[in-house]
Amino acid sequence: MDMSIFKKFEVRYSANEMIFCEFEPGNEFYLIQSGSVRVVKVINDVEKTLDVLKAGEFFGEMAILENAPRSASIIAYEDCVLLEFNKNNFEMLMKGQPQLAFNLLKILSKRIFDQRRRFMTLTIDDLEVKLYDVLLMLIEKQTNFGVLRPNTVIDANISDIAHWAGIPENECKSVLEKIVSKNKIEILRDQIVVKKPDSLKRTVSQYRKSN
Repeated sequence: MDMSIFKKFEVRYSANEMIFCEFEPGNEFYLIQSGSVRVVKVINDVEKTLDVLKAGEFFGEMAILENAPRSASIIAYEDCVLLEFNKNNFEMLMKGQPQLAFNLLKILSKRIFDQRRRFMTLTIDDLEVKLYDVLLMLIEKQTNFGVLRPNTVIDANISDIAHWAGIPENECKSVLEKIVSKNKIEILRDQIVVKKPDSLKRTVSQYRKSN
């Protein structure tokens, strides 16, 4: 997609500058062109950085789609350039450049699912359950929501799992080794075999019901 046409939608933020706050109403969503931002949320009265979003990722889209208040705060992690869209200019884009708008909507719909699904994972405090959910999420992405089957192979390594879980790699490795000892997964060089995905799903479901 030729991004030069979106030049008029550019906004810039300096490192550590607040872009918007949790719970405030919102009328805009953003696509990161360069730099990165932190997703910050207060959980049990403690401020936590849930994620760091980088170039090519969206945030704030639910303000447009559901008229919902902001579900988290967004702070510039470094100097960044964003494309800022609201209902009015997005409608103008759809009328003036329908193919570009359609392509953007396709990207946006995928990003919305990925970010909402990952947000569900990041709010899990129990590290073992968190990694179960990461593995399930990667199965969903890889199999297009297919039936969970024994010995499903995921194209991911420990570094990938740590990234999706938002935890240090050494901590992730330690928890994964614990899961291996329970005979739930097998770690290969650049793949992970999930031996009992149904068991992982039951554990995650039980955790969510009790929390």
